[in-house]
Amino acid sequence: MDKFVQLGADIAKLWGKYASTYLNGMGSTIVIALLCTAVGCLIGLLCGILQTIPHVKTDNPLKRAALLLIRLFIRIYVEVFRGTPMILQAVVIYYALPYFSNNSLKFTSVWLAAFVVVSINTGAYMAESVRGGIISIDPGQTEGAKAIGMTHWQTMTNVILPQALRNILPQIGNNLIINIKDTSVMSIIGFTEFFAVHKNVVGATYLYFPSATIEMAGYLTMTLVASIALRWVEKKMDGSNSYELVQTDALTMSAGTYRNPAKPEDLLERNLELERGK
Repeated sequence: MDKFVQLGADIAKLWGKYASTYLNGMGSTIVIALLCTAVGCLIGLLCGILQTIPHVKTDNPLKRAALLLIRLFIRIYVEVFRGTPMILQAVVIYYALPYFSNNSLKFTSVWLAAFVVVSINTGAYMAESVRGGIISIDPGQTEGAKAIGMTHWQTMTNVILPQALRNILPQIGNNLIINIKDTSVMSIIGFTEFFAVHKNVVGATYLYFPSATIEMAGYLTMTLVASIALRWVEKKMDGSNSYELVQTDALTMSAGTYRNPAKPEDLLERNLELERGK
């Protein structure tokens, strides 16, 4: 019991002295995670679309060759960044420019370097998620869009992608949560985010476990808030689960009243209406 009391006292001591430092670190983590997730989604969206452009043997050979090279490049990019740890990617990308240019080229700030590393890493994961989301849509919808004269671009932007984005929204949220946690490895190149604050505080106070407890609580708070926000977005995108057709159209009126009985009480009410009709 005394140990728990001591732990509480140490946490209160650290928070009282370094609260603003911890909060600034949390702010940096949230900002870099949000920005890199957004940019990574754009990269993944572009890669996913390029990987699903259709081609047949009768197409122009240059088009087929270009698509083959693009898909080969995307495949290499995805496999390399999904198959290596982000911490090594940060080291390689951050130190590659000065190494190959004899220090004449380098990142102007660790913020920019961290942004590039996390964005590219997220894009590699999102590329496969977007591709999977696109091919999960019923092919009949693509055929129907082409049947009414839509181009591939119009079909993707107006028919396929809106549905695919809804399907991959949980994966986008998952990548955001992963980025909130995995940005901690950016401290290897000197980026001061939440985990880097923990290392600095421990170096000054030697209170490793109390500071780690604050870190655990902070990361859990950020990920829980992100999860709640994303579930709210998913719910909004799903819309209402009960609807009625507009009754001002003569054709609708002649066809009768239609309603989606999504809830048990709706089914009960409908059955009662049928019984009264008898």
